[in-house]
Amino acid sequence: MTTARELIRLALGDSFVSWDTPIEHPGVDPEYAAQLAAARERSGADEAVTTGAGVIDGVPVAVILGEFAFLGGTIGRATSRRIVASVRRATRERLPLLVATASGGTRMQEGTPAFVEMISISRALVAHKSAGLPYLVYLRNPTTGGVFASWGSLGHVTVAEPGALIGFLGPRVVEAITGTPFPGGVQVAENLVAKGVIDAVVAPHELAAVAGRVLRLLRPEGVEPGRGVPPRVTAPEPAEPARRTTPTWESVLLTRRPDRPGVRELLRFGADDVIPLSGTGDGQRDAALLLALTSFGGTPCVLIGQDRRRQTPERPLGPTALREARRGMRLAEELRLPVVAVIDTPGADLSPESEESALAGEIARCLADMTSLTVPTVSVLLGQGSGGAALALLPADRVIAAEHAWLAPLPPEGASEIVHHDTAHAPLMAQRQRVGAFDLLEDGTVHTVVPERPAAHEDPRAFVRRVVDECVTALREIAAGAAGA
Repeated sequence: MTTARELIRLALGDSFVSWDTPIEHPGVDPEYAAQLAAARERSGADEAVTTGAGVIDGVPVAVILGEFAFLGGTIGRATSRRIVASVRRATRERLPLLVATASGGTRMQEGTPAFVEMISISRALVAHKSAGLPYLVYLRNPTTGGVFASWGSLGHVTVAEPGALIGFLGPRVVEAITGTPFPGGVQVAENLVAKGVIDAVVAPHELAAVAGRVLRLLRPEGVEPGRGVPPRVTAPEPAEPARRTTPTWESVLLTRRPDRPGVRELLRFGADDVIPLSGTGDGQRDAALLLALTSFGGTPCVLIGQDRRRQTPERPLGPTALREARRGMRLAEELRLPVVAVIDTPGADLSPESEESALAGEIARCLADMTSLTVPTVSVLLGQGSGGAALALLPADRVIAAEHAWLAPLPPEGASEIVHHDTAHAPLMAQRQRVGAFDLLEDGTVHTVVPERPAAHEDPRAFVRRVVDECVTALREIAAGAAGA
């Protein structure tokens, strides 16, 4: 088990400066006083947390680190006062905050007065996040009880130590209360990533590198364009604006090609750096939706992208994907980062399970959240745009469409079935319903059409560069307009 002192050395090196002041435990009974003295002797720490500040990859950061060797890392009233003071100082000094928990929760020797201190800690962190400051959480082995159920679950980005025990209550306590052994493998970091509760598993010696990447993305000046990615290819600008040269139905078929570039190629060929996030944070995850902190052209943003390759007839895009999208919108609003939403879907899940899981409601809530965002927003209609799942990510300050992209209430075959009672009229319906990119441009639904000359699948890298250049231009223009307003 990595101690707080060892983690400081790994993550901050010689840059760490302590913020801790002497701890007092007035009026405690002799037995508890003896336990505190023994804990100080055994752990070498004066309390269950160490606080301070340092530098990670050139970025100043405040830190709070749990020390499990001190009474199981439990949180008492004095511990809480130290945590709250550090959070408030980080907020005053406009520092991002990294906490590395290792705790069994509330200190049982202090009972309810210590238990309710989780409210004070959470309140301070809410204020920190409301100030637009990043809050990163590293869950170490173990993190349970009130710590996990409060400030350990409020991070913008949450990662965990490999194999860490993480849960509402530890398995021994659960068995004592319920009389039933808790199943193995549930309260383990890797399982929580798979279930969409936390974002990733990170070894202690990798924490500085991962935290540094996140902090670079989230700091106001962003990241150096092209850092850590292959050299970009700048596509030549067309001599004249994009114009319609392909029948709409042919465009629809082009977007269905398995080799057409999607959101993953957009990140691979166009992003400066990418920090993938996992799931809703509420125990749900859908591979059809890709959520990430990223940067295009040195402009940090939250990317919310429909991943067409992960959408299959057996596993279409469902309500969980839309809940993940809404997590991304909340992150963007809290961190005051732009949103880039990528639309590429053959349509949402039409199963009874999705109906019972509020698919329609999630589409409505996505629409409401997108329209109420106060940060710059860009939507990219990259390929297929079928139905409510596509509409959910469409409202934005600027909407960009690839030349062959399309948007329709249903796939053209579905519209054909409704109107003509067959699917043979799908090409005609695609034309009549004005689903193509140039129709959308003429009707004012999209603002820009990105040329595909050649088609996207023939030169994915150049296509991605054109799309990214449009995104960066749009974000900068929106930001400039907001600054001048």
